[in-house]
Amino acid sequence: MTEETPDFEEKSDVPSGATADDAAEAVETSEEDSTAPAGDATDVALLAQLDQARTALTERTGDLQRLQAEYQNYRRRVERDRVTVKEIAVASLLSELLPVLDDVGRARDHGELVGGFKSVAESLETVVAKMGLQQFGKEGEPFDPTIHEALMHSYAPDVTETTCVAILQPGYRIGERTIRPARVAVAEPQPGAQAKAEESDDSEKDSE
Repeated sequence: MTEETPDFEEKSDVPSGATADDAAEAVETSEEDSTAPAGDATDVALLAQLDQARTALTERTGDLQRLQAEYQNYRRRVERDRVTVKEIAVASLLSELLPVLDDVGRARDHGELVGGFKSVAESLETVVAKMGLQQFGKEGEPFDPTIHEALMHSYAPDVTETTCVAILQPGYRIGERTIRPARVAVAEPQPGAQAKAEESDDSEKDSE
């Protein structure tokens, strides 16, 4: 006895009674559906590459910013060192000229700064002033141990604090850098003078 194998008919997505155009549209739709997963995979890959490119760009931008900051710091250090070296060199040169300036000052005080010597001395003072050298130290100013060097000491009844009463040698500075402190004679209030002055003030208040 021979068994008959049933025939299987291939089902079509095109409904019965559809036209040729409907059949073609169904075929295109089927093809689009079959290619859709491939397109999605391509988009995911492109997005991943874009994220990688963005990450790399962010890293390179950070590296560039750090490099620029280091370069700016380097330039500032070089400029600061250059200024410092220049100030030290100028201060060293002018320090060697201070004895000459002291001689010029003594000659002026004694009226000996005349003729050609006067012109040379004034030219020298002009040059060192252009290089930033400044003279300081005046009689009557309060004594400041950071810029004054006391060579003589005395007491005086007419001072209320330690005061420079004579300038033995002027001080010199360049900007904020002191090349030589002013060498001075100082006077302090006489011992007990402050107490007597306070007692006198108290007596005057009581009498009032």
